[in-house]
Amino acid sequence: MVLRQGDDVFMQIEKLVHVEKIPSANFTGMGFVNAKFGFFNFKTKEYEPKEFTKVELASMAGSIAWQNDKVSLHIHGVVTGNDFKAYGGHLLSATVDTGSLEIMVTVHDHKLERKLEQPLGANVLQLSH
Repeated sequence: MVLRQGDDVFMQIEKLVHVEKIPSANFTGMGFVNAKFGFFNFKTKEYEPKEFTKVELASMAGSIAWQNDKVSLHIHGVVTGNDFKAYGGHLLSATVDTGSLEIMVTVHDHKLERKLEQPLGANVLQLSH
C-alpha cells in the first residue's frame, strides 16, 4: 500500500485487513510521519508516550492478528530527524506527513490471535491452534 499525507496509518492498515479479508500478516514500511511511540512500563502496565513530528520513518515492522474478533496490530518503528538521531520503539499511532508511506504486506494463510497474558499484563501473540 502507499499512503498519502494525512492518512492515519493504523486506520488504513485495518481497512486493508477487512477489505482483503486478511487472516494474519506481517508488514514493513518507510516514509514520512508524525508518530507517537510508547515505552511499556511493566509496573503500571501502561505505555509512557512520546511524540515526534515531521520525521522520517526509517523502518517500520508489524504484525496483524485478531483479538476478541477485532483486528490487533502490533507495530514497532524507528524515526529520524534532520539531525540523523534515531528514536524508536512500540508505535501507538502515526499519521503520514509530507510525502508518502510505503507499506509491504506479507499475508499468512492462518488466522493468528492475541490474548492478554498475566502476570505480564500485555497482549501476546498465540502461535498454537
